[in-house]
Parts: sequence; structure tokens; C-alpha cells
Amino acid sequence: MVVYIFIYILDLQLSSKGSTWDEIDFEFLGNLSGDPYILHTNVFSQGKGNREQQFYLWFDPTADFHTYSILWNPQRIIFSVDGTPIREFKNMESLGVPFPKNQPMRIYSSLWNADDWATRGGLVKTDWTQAPFTASYRNFNADACVWSNGASSCKSNTSPSSASTNRAWFSQEMDSAKQQRLQWVQKNYMIYNYCNDAKRFPQGLPPECNMS
Repeated sequence: MVVYIFIYILDLQLSSKGSTWDEIDFEFLGNLSGDPYILHTNVFSQGKGNREQQFYLWFDPTADFHTYSILWNPQRIIFSVDGTPIREFKNMESLGVPFPKNQPMRIYSSLWNADDWATRGGLVKTDWTQAPFTASYRNFNADACVWSNGASSCKSNTSPSSASTNRAWFSQEMDSAKQQRLQWVQKNYMIYNYCNDAKRFPQGLPPECNMS
């Protein structure tokens, strides 16, 4: 999925329905003039999130269109910006970590008022005198398994290898160059990682945080 975004107060997500929904989020948080823009990411599985990672970007996202993409397959979720991976969430069901792979999800985009938490922890409120707020998209692309009559088109294949014949992303992973770019982003531009927030998890960090 590739989305081009020209506005920063934006929520873009893949989401299923129900009380145990799955969801994959890209969110641009509001800011004060002159402050860096924050790109907020989160992954929900079976209705449980609390897996936030936040980043500054190495460019002004309001100055031009950029490519924001989510690769989601049964093994991993990769968030990328202009082809550079910024986050990878791997399938760790073997550790008891639910992974979103069994529920169909739709693509949603919205502008919404999150001033109770998004900007400086809710200290900065939305300036409604600047309304209306808009978002623009260009060259949207999506390649996905189609859910119809209770079944996925990918599951009609006998194995992941046969599914990848026409859908390379179905078994795609990052090569060494992409891994290095991911490490560069997380070292230089990540500003929050739930796996480093021990105060938030007094009973112990989530199990995926203990994996390298």
C-alpha cells in the first residue's frame, strides 16, 4: 500500500471491525509552528494496542508529496517512508504475541481532533480558526488479498511460495541494506519506543520487546 500525504494532521490506518479488532496506524500529530512533525505508528492485534513508536522525519512533510507505505504479510509489518523502512513488527505468535493476520481489514483515512493527547501530551489544543483542514492524496496504490464470501484470495494458494508468484510482498522481508536503513532511522529519528518505557509496563515489558 502506498499513500502520498500533503497534510500533517492525519490518521491513516488499516483496521478490522469488532471488539477484538486488528489495526495498523500511521498518524501525523499536530505541532506548534517551527516544531518538528511527529509521525506516530501503532499496531493493534485482537483489540490490544499500546505498541507506539514515534519518529521525527528528515524532511518537512508539508512541503511536498511523499510516499508512506505499509507492507503487511503473515510474517511481518514494515512501515516505510519514501522507501526507507522506519519500523518492523514481526510475527511472534510463538511467544504468545497476537499478530494481525486472520481478520480482513479496510483502509481508512481521517482528520480528527486528538488535542487531548497528541500535541505535547494534550497541552496544545486545536486552533479551529485555521479550519477547514484538508488532506490530499496522489497516485494511491494498493496490492492486497481480496476477502470475499468469508475467504481470502491468498488462501486459495497451497503455500506462501505459490502465493508469492503473483504477490511478491506476501513473503517479502528486508535485505541487509534495508536493515541498515532501518537501524539508521531508529538511531537518529526515533523519539519514542514503547519497548523502552518501563514505567508504562510495571509488570514487565511486552514479550516482543525482549527480542533483538
